[in-house]
Amino acid sequence: MPRARLYAGDRLRDLRRGAGLNQRAMAARLGLSVSYLSQLEGGERPLTAAVTAALARHFPAALAGIEGEVPARRLAALSAALADPAVAPLDAEGVARLADEQPDLADRFVALHAAKRAAEERAALAEEAMTSSAGHAGAGARLPWEAVRDWFHDAGNYVDALDRAGEALVDGRDTFEQRLGDYHVTLALDPDDAAPLARLDGHVLTLAAAAPPETRRFLIAHRLAAIAFAEPIAEIVAAAPLAHDEARRLLSIGLANYAAGALVMPYTAFRAEAKATRHDIDRLSRRFGVSFEQACHRLSTLQRPGAEGVPFYFCRVDMAGNITKRHSATRLQFARFGGACPLWHVHEAAAIPDRILVQHAETPDGVRYVSMAKGLVKPSGRFARAPRRYAVVLGCEAVHAADFVYADAVGVSHGGVTAGLAGAPTPIGISCRLCPRSDCDQRAFPPTDRAIRVDPATRGVVPYAVI
Repeated sequence: MPRARLYAGDRLRDLRRGAGLNQRAMAARLGLSVSYLSQLEGGERPLTAAVTAALARHFPAALAGIEGEVPARRLAALSAALADPAVAPLDAEGVARLADEQPDLADRFVALHAAKRAAEERAALAEEAMTSSAGHAGAGARLPWEAVRDWFHDAGNYVDALDRAGEALVDGRDTFEQRLGDYHVTLALDPDDAAPLARLDGHVLTLAAAAPPETRRFLIAHRLAAIAFAEPIAEIVAAAPLAHDEARRLLSIGLANYAAGALVMPYTAFRAEAKATRHDIDRLSRRFGVSFEQACHRLSTLQRPGAEGVPFYFCRVDMAGNITKRHSATRLQFARFGGACPLWHVHEAAAIPDRILVQHAETPDGVRYVSMAKGLVKPSGRFARAPRRYAVVLGCEAVHAADFVYADAVGVSHGGVTAGLAGAPTPIGISCRLCPRSDCDQRAFPPTDRAIRVDPATRGVVPYAVI
């Protein structure tokens, strides 16, 4: 039985105002006429399947407050499952009708699709683990840093207890140095260029004088978090399924780093400023006194239930193409081992420091993304030691382009529709071993699940054809 018609004018109006949109902008976002939106807000018309689908696409977190948690989750999960290119396409209104009128069938389809994805991920994980097992204790074994990286990934890169505790500790009256003083810890600077970034000797925290101011501030926040939140950090580590002591120590450090981010960039204030600036990272860096990378990383953690930010993916890539940090709140998932797709603009950004590159890309599953990449250099402080060079990338699905200032550079408008300079999106993959594309000239390896054909009489850029 389909549910009764839902009139949600007040909640729809509150959603629009909370997003800072007038009726014309909101109507454009949802693909409606201004007069129809006015009728919806006035309670003259009920929400249709098409309107619900548009809300699910642009305001998924808010939809739960309008429809209820279960219908909203069902619609979001079904939409994601039906976006799989292996499934026959269904328009957004049809997806909403299916979720509304056949909820049991929708739930079964979502479960079946989840099982399919899990099987694919297990196969990919097994293959990649075997290719990287040379330095491991055995095929598929994880080094401590890999285990901690996967722990944060499984946690959604959001740790609610520490995030809220960090936000509560910041009251605007005391500096982090004063807070550390409450724990009888004083600060000192080490002028030696070879000094570590930070060193705690008893009750003295010594920082490298050569470190940039935002780095020193973050290090102070890290030590404050490690002391102030020692108990919740210890509880989280004790509950984590980690096999090695070194992994548990790394997780403790990582959790203190996470809490430090919550101290210097408190969730509510940072999320509001990010929204107001359309996630302009330079402006966020100045506003909160943090580095470009720190602001990018924090944006990828804004997943507090009921107050989610734009779902971003974030990673850091070194000059050799190794992914040294990674997290995704989007459908794009990074390869666990090895390098990233060579068509991804992050590689070019690593070679061109202090220049922002923007890319409109599409993954093999048909999802389009807009991403920003910037090459960064961390000076070593002396000629004899090479500086650290790497790039960071932050991206979101193109449906959120209106909330991502960098999308303006490639002409991606509302709903991910290309215009102006955008042209066709760049076809990217996860990694060559996992990418099913058969027509990529940049391929380094054939995909593991596809056969190849070699024709000695024909020589292309890639010496085989994927079939």
